[in-house]
Amino acid sequence: MPDAAAAARRLGEHDVAIVLGSGWVDAVGGLPCNAETAVAGLPGFSQPTVAGHGALALSLRAGEVRVLAFTGRSHYYESRDVDRVAHAVRTAAAAGCRTVVLTSATGGIRDDLAPGDLVLLSDHINLTGASPLTGGAFVDLSDLYSARLRALCRRLDPSLKEGVYAGYWGPNFETPAEIRAYRAMGADLVGMSTVLEAIAAHAAGMEVLGISLVTNRAAGLGGRLDHADVLDTAAASLERMRALVETVLPRL
Repeated sequence: MPDAAAAARRLGEHDVAIVLGSGWVDAVGGLPCNAETAVAGLPGFSQPTVAGHGALALSLRAGEVRVLAFTGRSHYYESRDVDRVAHAVRTAAAAGCRTVVLTSATGGIRDDLAPGDLVLLSDHINLTGASPLTGGAFVDLSDLYSARLRALCRRLDPSLKEGVYAGYWGPNFETPAEIRAYRAMGADLVGMSTVLEAIAAHAAGMEVLGISLVTNRAAGLGGRLDHADVLDTAAASLERMRALVETVLPRL
């Protein structure tokens, strides 16, 4: 997209990008910041609207790695515009980023996934019925979530689990019957982001690392679902999230 190239020129060259999901904004708070830019002032971006998301693009330093951090994201349910959802990762690719870290908050479906667990995404099921790609150039998604980067993370923190992420359309939460269906399909986690960004990033040539914080049990497996509870769990898990991010980023 022309807007992605224009936004990248404003942000400058970087090595790695990170998109910060619900409750993840402060996970990069300990890294030195060289510059910050309001995303609403960049070509092709819009103001994030969801609680728990920031509105800045940060130029950070993690060791020798130049990190472009987006403190919020555009979700598919906000606009039903796949290009808007994919715009941040396409901007990152245009800014020279070779790797993108996509973070998220999710509901746990698999029995051993509890609130507070950090999970590396090994694959996804795209339930949105959409794709950021058009045309006849076919893209292999066999290793969409990089096995190399997952192995790196497990070496740094052997307690990390892995799972398959179901990307739901939102903004309503899933029904218990839907969760039972997604479990049968092989989903371990469910959320409302990530899948479209991951496809666009992979198609642009970036390695993709997905990290999700389980903030609640999915519909029908726990209590009532509330976004405020999602943010509370994320706040309680901040130190572990920050420790993982600050350990992984310099090695990407």
